[in-house]
Amino acid sequence: MRGYPLAITGTGLVTGVGLDAPSSCAAIRCAIDNFQETRFMDNGGEWIMGCEVPLEQPWRGKTKLIKMAAAAIRKCLEGNTQIDPKETPMLLCLSEKERKGRVIDNDKQFFLDLQDELELEFHKQSQVIADGHVAVAIAFKHARALVQQLKVKHVLIVATDSLLVGETLANYEENERLLTSNNSNGFIPGEAGAALVVEPVYDKQEHQLVCVGLGFGIEEAHIYSEEPLRADGLTLALKESLVDANCGESVLDYKITDISGEQYYFKEASLAFSRIDRTKRTEFDIWHPADCIGDVGSALAVVMLAVIKLACEKQYSKGSKVLAHLGNDDGKRSAMILHWYKKGGHNG
Repeated sequence: MRGYPLAITGTGLVTGVGLDAPSSCAAIRCAIDNFQETRFMDNGGEWIMGCEVPLEQPWRGKTKLIKMAAAAIRKCLEGNTQIDPKETPMLLCLSEKERKGRVIDNDKQFFLDLQDELELEFHKQSQVIADGHVAVAIAFKHARALVQQLKVKHVLIVATDSLLVGETLANYEENERLLTSNNSNGFIPGEAGAALVVEPVYDKQEHQLVCVGLGFGIEEAHIYSEEPLRADGLTLALKESLVDANCGESVLDYKITDISGEQYYFKEASLAFSRIDRTKRTEFDIWHPADCIGDVGSALAVVMLAVIKLACEKQYSKGSKVLAHLGNDDGKRSAMILHWYKKGGHNG
């Protein structure tokens, strides 16, 4: 499946700064956040800041995850009436099973409940990918196989997640990961539902955002490890994505990441890119949408791709060739190379 491009043709977002992709991306572009005090308190007696999705009812837990995902999916289906759900595999990206406080106890049942909420049935090759931040990149790998082997016309990549769970927050605070009154080197938790429509790259006249490269790696010196950080895992993922895209790092115009505030991940990103960068640049922007919506777990990658797509469509992108990279706390790393094509087709 190496080097097989996929076009991202539809997006749906439900975030703390907007209940659709245009409003969410506009807020992120303007650096507008919705960080507010949550109902959770830190060990210092102060309210934990978070970014909650304001739905019409105060749903919690699995119900809210389903509601957010369903809303994002509906936006994608409304945007493309040619999608036949029964002929379209849905790759549902969820949090890692080992995450403390995970509210989903049965992934298969959660998938069925989501179908019931939508009153739709998706292709029998649909599946759940419970791999946190890197799940969406893994979903693209599966989507390549589905498009090539089954000749499906569309694949729906969906992610829904929330870190605004008491046990989850307590575990992150215990490990000094959370931004609190006692810890400035931490992230702000959030939640989101998000969806993408991906399909083969057809010879169309309209512009297309195309994923042309995927790469994966394992970082032994992950954030919970005591090993010295060399960023080997992310470096491997970056190199593999460039090989997969059949291009060098010199073509990259900027990058977008899932970094959400912790110094470890900033250091890793800087170190990894320095190990592949051979180009003299006057500037190289780094975008991190989590600055506005917090860490939204498995949904963050979809938000990143939606941000790129809208930036290209609205012509405020920093270029047409983008590097996106993602990382899990357990060391899993992934990278994606995305090209914005101003004419139809994969033009290399």
